[in-house]
Amino acid sequence: MSEGIAADEPIFRALLTPHRSLGRRGFVILMAFLGSIWLGIGAFFLSIGAWPVFGFFGLDVLLIYVAFKLNYRAARAREEVSISRIALDIVKVAPSGRSEEHRFNPFWTKFRIARHDEIGITGMEVEGDGRRVPLGAFLNPDDRESFATAFGRALATAKAG
Repeated sequence: MSEGIAADEPIFRALLTPHRSLGRRGFVILMAFLGSIWLGIGAFFLSIGAWPVFGFFGLDVLLIYVAFKLNYRAARAREEVSISRIALDIVKVAPSGRSEEHRFNPFWTKFRIARHDEIGITGMEVEGDGRRVPLGAFLNPDDRESFATAFGRALATAKAG
């Protein structure tokens, strides 16, 4: 194996994605539950002549459905991070699918962490070549801590050569 190939081999790779506590199956169960409650209570009000209540209950269920769909759409965002001895690559993919790529030389790159005493890490960014690229803004505090530790070690390894 030549030296050029070994230098380009990734030391570290990570795919950062937002966490969603309710999966697809849970969403279907929740919507079925809410829909059955809406139908039951709505039918009661419809039977006593209070037909506007039926529609307003349906509007509530529709708004909850739309809110969850927007939340799941936002979950399609991701960040792909890769470090080798010669490059630090960051690919940020928006929920729309639009991506932006950033490439840094790991030897001239700084990894900055903003930390709060009670919360922990509140922000992370890579700085180099006059640019700053935030990382993992959608991660929870525990995931930020573990990513920052692993990423910091990998960047130090890349700089050590």
